Amino acid sequence: MGFAAESGAKMGYFRRPALWILISCLAIRSGDGFYLPGSYPHQYPAGGALPVKVNSLTSIDTEIPFSYYSLPFCRPAEGIKDSAENLGELLMGDRIENSPYRFKMFTNESDVFLCRTDPLSAQDFRLLKKRIDEMYQVNLILENLPAIRYNKKDDYVLRWTGYPVGIVVADVYYVFNHLKFTVLVHKYEETNVARVMGTGDAAEAIPTVDKAGSGSPGWMVVGFEVVPCSFWHDAELVKTLKMYDKYPVKIQCDPRTVAMKVKENQPIVFTYEVAFVESDIKWPSRWDAYLKMEGAKVHWFSILNSLMVIAFLAGIVLVILLRTVRRDLTRYEELDKEAQAQMNEELSGWKLVVADVFRAPCHPLLLCVLVGDGVQILGMAVVTILFAALGFMSPASRGTLITGMLFFFLVLGIAAGYVAVRMWKTIKTGDHSGWISVSWRVACFFPGIAFLILTTLNFLLWGSHSTGAIPISLFIILLLLWFCVSVPLTLVGGFLGAKAPHIEYPVRTNQIPREIPPQKYPSWLLVLGAGTLPFGTLFIELFFIMSSIWMGRVYYVFGFLFIVMILLVVVCAEVSLVLTYMHLCVEDWKWWWKSFFSSGSVAIYIFLYSVNYLVFDLKNLSGPVSASLYLGYSLLMVIAIMLATGTIGFISSFGFVHYLFSSVKLD
Repeated sequence: MGFAAESGAKMGYFRRPALWILISCLAIRSGDGFYLPGSYPHQYPAGGALPVKVNSLTSIDTEIPFSYYSLPFCRPAEGIKDSAENLGELLMGDRIENSPYRFKMFTNESDVFLCRTDPLSAQDFRLLKKRIDEMYQVNLILENLPAIRYNKKDDYVLRWTGYPVGIVVADVYYVFNHLKFTVLVHKYEETNVARVMGTGDAAEAIPTVDKAGSGSPGWMVVGFEVVPCSFWHDAELVKTLKMYDKYPVKIQCDPRTVAMKVKENQPIVFTYEVAFVESDIKWPSRWDAYLKMEGAKVHWFSILNSLMVIAFLAGIVLVILLRTVRRDLTRYEELDKEAQAQMNEELSGWKLVVADVFRAPCHPLLLCVLVGDGVQILGMAVVTILFAALGFMSPASRGTLITGMLFFFLVLGIAAGYVAVRMWKTIKTGDHSGWISVSWRVACFFPGIAFLILTTLNFLLWGSHSTGAIPISLFIILLLLWFCVSVPLTLVGGFLGAKAPHIEYPVRTNQIPREIPPQKYPSWLLVLGAGTLPFGTLFIELFFIMSSIWMGRVYYVFGFLFIVMILLVVVCAEVSLVLTYMHLCVEDWKWWWKSFFSSGSVAIYIFLYSVNYLVFDLKNLSGPVSASLYLGYSLLMVIAIMLATGTIGFISSFGFVHYLFSSVKLD
């Protein structure tokens, strides 16, 4: 599995040995070696231009991203240009643009004048103070590496990506207007790029390989560090300076002191310095600084906790199957027909509901739709996490995780339509009429809910002028993907399900339903309580996932997550199986919906945990818009989890009941 040799609280990292298998079919021949698309390093000659890019401003206090140029920062002379972004980046609110910062490979520069802004208007002054209060971070990117900032606290060194817009000291606002950059570079020594590939970083151009080995050596960027400073600049000294001129006074960058106050009707002067340092860090290891983690034991504890729950439930299932069920069935089969008839009168428990256990549930169409969508969501999650765990979705490839999830969800519409229609045909005992209606509802149920929630949240983001708002053009693309890809594939799956044979019930169903005896306790109470066991399997890893999404960290320990998901599937199946057996033992033959919600009820506890996380861990979250965004996305996540886990429970219970009663032979 490759559990994060270098994995971190911000990211976990998995190298990609499995990708070597694909080299022969994905490679591009160059010289004597092969290039795996998106994995080659980019070399620069000494003095070569290194463009720095900017991403959206982000804050863990609001969770609303804004454009870098929404604040009065310096703008590039050639104008603002958007970088090509994939679907996942746009959905995540990333807006990568060019910046005025320009470096030259292995050329140290100091006291570089960037620009002198116009005097701050009242609106810009208020906006800048607001962004400082909301703890917004500036995110710079060089060669696909985010700028990293180190902060020593006691005996610990804290790592942060980006730097704050400013700081408040004694009710006075200061802006960080001088940046001290350190670029770590490694000499490009290999003549064959294939020997050093393995990170998945996407370079802008294929590097040129000098077969003769002549010419000056190239350099690769393997680290990008920033130290923000607030330095007082005299705006009068720079009136005649142009961008990239030398600042007339030596700048001493001391991050422990602040000097540049934010004042209305006063301009702000921005400067920077850059130093290049040769490093021993190799290209495949350049992400290690972002990925180091000291919390791997917590993940292993989570897995051990899940294994204990599984062992406990497996023991119960074993007792049910081997001791109770097998013993009863063996005894029953050894009797002759007269004795069986006499025994039928004395039967108790699950054997009494043999003629009702496969009676069609109430709202069968809705159940089939939920199970179909659950199969689609579960398949998407398993395949996406597996690919991420194998390293196909590296942290360098921004947006690939969301893009991959969307792609797998669309493709698995075939599986959703097939399962839903075949289950519908089984409930109708072979009659597949209405399969188009079932397929259409499967294609529209969960995507429709997701579209409704995202549209509502998008209006809130549009009103805030956030870069997190989905553009109209992207909305149209998503609608086209939904109706031109997902719906047709779901209908194809439904057609295949209609043509497939239905599952034969092992026993006949009486026309008159059997009366269910009164229960000592409400059966739904037990169903809702059953969700605590799957939640116990998931909650530790859930904390890391929530921190990754809402605390500005990037989750990348997908090896652990894949194991936890497999364990969750097993726990959900076992919980639903045990509860279904318990209901049958008290002669309650209405097990269909209860088997779905016995494992699907874990979603209730996840939503309660989300509310708890909002109140106690995100207590600094400011404004109703931010809270609405959090609750909206949490609701969407919870619905998806309910459908996936409920489907696991229903399918496992259906298989168990079918197996249990297939050995019962009654006239």
